[in-house]
Amino acid sequence: QVDLTSHIVRVLTSLKVENAGSEPVSKVLLAFPNIQAKNLAAIRAFGTEGKVKGLSSVLPIEVVEPSGVPPELTFFSASLHKPLQKGKILHLDVLTVFTHFLQPFPEEITQADSQLVVFQDSSHYLSPYPVKVQTLSIRLPGGRVESYTKYGNTKLVDSELKYGPYEDVPPFSYNPIIVHFENNNPFAVAKELIREIEISHWGNVQITEHYNIVHGGARLKGEFSRLDYQSRPYARGVSSFRHLIARLPARAHSIYYRDEIGNISTSHLWSDSKKTQLEIEPRFPLFGGWQTTFTIGYGLPLQDFVFSADGKRFLNITFGSPMEEILIEKLIVKVVLPEGSKDIDVSAPFPTNQWQEVVPHWTIDN
Repeated sequence: QVDLTSHIVRVLTSLKVENAGSEPVSKVLLAFPNIQAKNLAAIRAFGTEGKVKGLSSVLPIEVVEPSGVPPELTFFSASLHKPLQKGKILHLDVLTVFTHFLQPFPEEITQADSQLVVFQDSSHYLSPYPVKVQTLSIRLPGGRVESYTKYGNTKLVDSELKYGPYEDVPPFSYNPIIVHFENNNPFAVAKELIREIEISHWGNVQITEHYNIVHGGARLKGEFSRLDYQSRPYARGVSSFRHLIARLPARAHSIYYRDEIGNISTSHLWSDSKKTQLEIEPRFPLFGGWQTTFTIGYGLPLQDFVFSADGKRFLNITFGSPMEEILIEKLIVKVVLPEGSKDIDVSAPFPTNQWQEVVPHWTIDN
């Protein structure tokens, strides 16, 4: 199941795997073309053994280099918690997230044009194993579909494109497809995000986030008319985006939104017991290739994110951005600890470059 409703492509692959060999199997190989693997942002695997799919558990995944395979492919290995015996069945769900997968075509459009993008993949599931039966479902964002590769068992129903079922597909089978369709959802790309997390002895965690954002879609061709945009924004600016949404923790407070000029008043805030939602509008709409910078900041209660155990203090907080549907190309997270902090250790769920430094830092507590 491929979700193309955003500029971030999400793929959920549901596999029913049978060990048809004579020996137990402890790993399952997952294959991706190199051109896709370089844009792979995240991969997760969940597995459960048995004829009937039950409660799944997370499986460790690592990059591997098996021998005797095509060099155009990148392989990952999902390690099973216990070997899969001969004749036994494993239900395996693999979630993958890709960036820069959708390519604008044409690459330049006018203010009045809708944005069209191209998606290229295979209608066959690319696997080092033979596949008995397989289907492919592609969810589109709505709007017009310019063209798509048609095979004998291809159907387009509303906003869903279906291929298959295919039976007895051999290993490493690749059946190319191209889908050319309209996608005017925000192609928000943070060229750089600097996220500063400051821990205060006075009971507060202060978050400051500096964004450098560009519209990563088709570049604007020709002049921009604000008069046309203001009179008919959904006709003379359909490919632009006007706002971004940040989902903050429920007890976020003292929230602000500003840029180099000063505070920006075009923002809206909603909150309930579960979340705080901040909708921000830049000073101008963003068309393809346009760029803007801004800063948001907010405070959080110290007791919600810092706890003590065994004579040490621990900060447990989200690593990335609270912005919805944003691609971050470069992320720097700075954690500012109180003076005198020592024996500092960082645990993150993925590899990071880390360094520590002692620098002067002044804070004014209201």
